[in-house]
Amino acid sequence: MGVGLILITHQNLGDTLLQTAQSMLGDLPEDCESMAMSQSDDPDDIQAQARARMETLDSGAGVLVLTDMFGSTPANVASRVARGHNARVIAGVNLPMLVRVLNYRHLPLSELVNKALSGGHDGILLCDQESSDAAARSSHR
Repeated sequence: MGVGLILITHQNLGDTLLQTAQSMLGDLPEDCESMAMSQSDDPDDIQAQARARMETLDSGAGVLVLTDMFGSTPANVASRVARGHNARVIAGVNLPMLVRVLNYRHLPLSELVNKALSGGHDGILLCDQESSDAAARSSHR
């Protein structure tokens, strides 16, 4: 019994992230899914769907909700749905965050939140040659 996971994102971003993670890690847990939102969706309808899915995904360990951008409709829907439930919402989902979450799903929800945040943060790096050269010079001082 692990923490349930739902991605609530614009368009098919959540589906694409889950498909990419699956290609990297293999099979995904059954209590892991995504919901796509478009500009034409009624937020109240999506909220009702998200609430139903979240209740299905919660096997007793809680649900982690990942969304793409703070302040956006998907994030606002996720925040409203999570209120009053054993759920946490993190905005700014990226692939490193998702992979970290999938690798540590055995942890309690509160610890999984910390893993997700560190995975998302640590997965953002400047990869151009100039930054690599500067890092090498500073480590030799």
